[in-house]
Amino acid sequence: MNVLDSIVDGVRADLAVRRDRVPLAELRRRAAAGPAALDGVTALRGDGGVRVIAEVKRASPSAGRLAAVPDPAELAGAYEDGGAAAVSVLTEERQFGGSLEDLDAVRRRVRVPVLRKDFVVSRYQVWEARAHGADLVLLIVAALDRERLPLLVAEARDAGLTPLVEAHDAEEIARAADAGAEVIGINSRDLRSLEVDRTAFARLAGRVPEGVVRVAESGIRDAGDVAACAAAGADAVLVGTALVTGDAPSAAVRALCEAGRR
Repeated sequence: MNVLDSIVDGVRADLAVRRDRVPLAELRRRAAAGPAALDGVTALRGDGGVRVIAEVKRASPSAGRLAAVPDPAELAGAYEDGGAAAVSVLTEERQFGGSLEDLDAVRRRVRVPVLRKDFVVSRYQVWEARAHGADLVLLIVAALDRERLPLLVAEARDAGLTPLVEAHDAEEIARAADAGAEVIGINSRDLRSLEVDRTAFARLAGRVPEGVVRVAESGIRDAGDVAACAAAGADAVLVGTALVTGDAPSAAVRALCEAGRR
């Protein structure tokens, strides 16, 4: 069993508990009662520079414990103050230390779009994301079979969400495009092995169809990396570890945004 399979097994176990506690119909009711989702495509399209998606993240399978993040809302507010176009919130518990409560707290604090970042394998999680205030939801091609990926892309849109469809190689980019993704993330980290290939975005960005928003994910450490992603055609970058392990998140996001504009 590879790392991704192990994570997904844990996600399915936790999902079964939540399904017993809150039925899908209740999530749909909550989603309908809340405000409409913000437009993720417009927020991330890099007109005038590369946009920054700043991530609330406590841990990862590759690095272990990263930061305590006692107040995710405060951290998200600092990101927004620094110019983040969107805030990503890890909600997976076992490997990343996240929760839906983190998503709730961030949604209450910021006015920019919020991405629910998790290992989404069912329509329940899509509606769960919307019910907890997310505007975008991550769908990982490697975690979904050929039939389920387009179904979840469509389900996300039905829920009012923007799906950010994550790929790691050319074949996965083709699957994301065939599923109708308007936002495709290229993850430099192979979730099966956790190895990072820093050349991945530059090699693969040209495979993303014209007009689709391109997001560079993983391994982005500083302004120089953002500038390199911009040169390779990124519309947005997703940055987590470098921000939560630093001392000044607002200033760090501002520096990344400035690099993207240059």
